[in-house]
Amino acid sequence: MGDATGGADGLLRSRIDDGTGSGPSDVHRWQVFGARTVYERRPWVSLDLVDVQPPGGERFEHHVVRLFRAAIGVVVNDQDQVLMLWRHRFVSDQWGWELPGGIVDDGESPAVAVAREVEEETGWRPTAMWHLISYQPMVGMIDSPHDVYYAKGATFINRPAASDEAGEVAWVPLASIRGLLDRNEILGSGSIVGLLHVLAFGVPKG
Repeated sequence: MGDATGGADGLLRSRIDDGTGSGPSDVHRWQVFGARTVYERRPWVSLDLVDVQPPGGERFEHHVVRLFRAAIGVVVNDQDQVLMLWRHRFVSDQWGWELPGGIVDDGESPAVAVAREVEEETGWRPTAMWHLISYQPMVGMIDSPHDVYYAKGATFINRPAASDEAGEVAWVPLASIRGLLDRNEILGSGSIVGLLHVLAFGVPKG
């Protein structure tokens, strides 16, 4: 039995330090001996074969897909509505709601990129962006950093130009998000992570 006063923090510490002096980064670290690119199409995608050896396992070449850095915006207005787009995604042949966002250009910060993408895709210019969370959507095989930002409100500038990123722009009530998730009508991990973060933890204070 663990110390009841320690709670989850005590359990976490026991997993991080087992008393042997070797942290998880030493015991469970994979060894990387090198990598070679077998396909590349910048800035979209590259496919690498990475020479690795897992702890206690055989050495082999592991496929790794490396994608762009993406930034996603959760823009909420005073009526507790979130700015979203209704889109068709041909890869999975699905229609659904998404948060605006896109690729972070070389030399561009994620905060600048997400503000630019929100305006380009929706026609609304967000207020100052607050960082919510950064994550990897499929870390076992794909390297694709995602940064999610929040903005309180936005100013309408103009209708977005027609493009391959076009969709129906709408302010969707936050109260309806649970139902949309239940019906699989929200697409993409960035949209799901961003919305769940705001619903679970609220909005940044500042």
